Amino acid sequence: MSNAPNDLHEDFPDKADRIHQLKTGNNRFARLYDEYNELNRTIHRIETRVEPQSDEAEEELKRRRLQIKDEIMAMLDDENA
Repeated sequence: MSNAPNDLHEDFPDKADRIHQLKTGNNRFARLYDEYNELNRTIHRIETRVEPQSDEAEEELKRRRLQIKDEIMAMLDDENA
């Protein structure tokens, strides 16, 4: 369990410029980015017991976060996105 929610800039430090470019120029990426950050904050609150949830609910949120992260990673790697 971490003390702070993970940030995409920390996960992809070499992609900071690309993240900014896509956030400002690609609506789908911007929505995924926002959803990822919201899920990240929610999961952090669950992990720190600020907003406890069932294990099943927590795992479902983590699965969705991973799906979004995979989509984001694909977009970061796709020069045509």
